[in-house]
Amino acid sequence: MHVSQVLKVKGDLVFTASPTETIGAVAAMLHARRVGAIVVVDAKRNVIGIVSERDIVRIVAEGGGEGLSKPVSACMTRKVIFAEPSETVDALLARMTDRRIRHLPVCLDHRLMGIISIGDLVKSKIAETQAEAEGLRAYISAA
Repeated sequence: MHVSQVLKVKGDLVFTASPTETIGAVAAMLHARRVGAIVVVDAKRNVIGIVSERDIVRIVAEGGGEGLSKPVSACMTRKVIFAEPSETVDALLARMTDRRIRHLPVCLDHRLMGIISIGDLVKSKIAETQAEAEGLRAYISAA
């Protein structure tokens, strides 16, 4: 299964923030939207970073509540690892496990197409495995 198929089921909605928004505002957005990461984009909508719940916890642990008034650019991951729609679920699961990350923005020709979480990939993998098992059951019972 390819990432493009996962996005068709999941949808392509991506929540974004500007690098000048406060960490507190982004934390509130994460909570309100019930997501684990937000993509940080510049004025031209180019991806310049990603901020996750982990990043925010790190800032608060280091500087206390005062850290929430800093701009999100102070805690975002700048070296964003991307996925492409043509990549397989298995390839992304391996990349995310190796790099210990849980969210990958999906881009094609530098255009943001969606975001994939490790939960999305696991859900897809489970559905694929269940479909294969059901196909085998049907084959065996027909024989």
